[in-house]
Amino acid sequence: MSWSAADIPPQSGRVAVVTGANAGLGLETARALARAGATVVMTARDVAKGQSVRESISLHIPHASLELVELDLSSLGSVKRAADEILARHDQVDILVNNAGVMAVPERQTDDGFELQLGVNHLGHFALTSLLLPGLVPAGAARVVTVTSYAHHIGKSVDAQNPHLHGNYSTWGAYSQSKLANYHFGLGLHRLFTVTRVRAASLLAHPGLSHTNLQTRSVEASGGWSQRFWQVLAARVGMAPATGALPQLRAATDPALSSGDFIAPRYFTAGPPVKRPTLRPGSDEAIRQLWEVSQAETGLRLDADSVRAAGRD
Repeated sequence: MSWSAADIPPQSGRVAVVTGANAGLGLETARALARAGATVVMTARDVAKGQSVRESISLHIPHASLELVELDLSSLGSVKRAADEILARHDQVDILVNNAGVMAVPERQTDDGFELQLGVNHLGHFALTSLLLPGLVPAGAARVVTVTSYAHHIGKSVDAQNPHLHGNYSTWGAYSQSKLANYHFGLGLHRLFTVTRVRAASLLAHPGLSHTNLQTRSVEASGGWSQRFWQVLAARVGMAPATGALPQLRAATDPALSSGDFIAPRYFTAGPPVKRPTLRPGSDEAIRQLWEVSQAETGLRLDADSVRAAGRD
């Protein structure tokens, strides 16, 4: 039996934070969770666009409980302000969907000097997750969903000696590295939650080939032929955003799933969301190096002690 948005159980009383909720998969995730009754904290870099989307959702779902928080994942300062605002409003966070991202853009740096794709797709979410632990761990059954992509299959693990690819940058190489970092982050967080015996869960999802504004932004930023190829392919055969969002929605809400599960389209790039095995040789060392880099670059601890401390606060 295929899983659909109609299978989302009631979410009344739960607080869900969705990054990149102003467009594409994030918008559809926020819409579906709001329809199910969750209070959805929509984070967006573009506040004006986020407000417009919030009003549009409310127009069609009158009972929707929606909040908007400014979040620029390319700035650790913005991540800190967003996390502080969320925790000031809510004692607990039941769902965190680390969805936002950039794809195959020319070499650029974040406000903190990180390679942009690693900085936005992984390091910003690493920091946000760490800062939201005081809301996630006490929630009792919180879920952190990290969105990767099929590009993680071709990505190279983050090299602690050169995580930002200085002198070795390529648009797709950096993107696939960041998506493999997402994959390793989801697995590493699952192991951390397991060893600390908290009830929080970490799951992974990938949306397959979905027709969203991600491809358009990639073309606008780079103008490359490969980016244009994926834009055309997604427009012709890609899944609609509402369908592409189903893996992360299932990961966030299906009570039959457990920490460490990976949800992806049945036919790799398309199809209903199903559970997939998490197979990647060398993950232990890759996760160790990713944690080393992530903690050093963000200045934040995401370890057993910080998880346990969050549960005691």
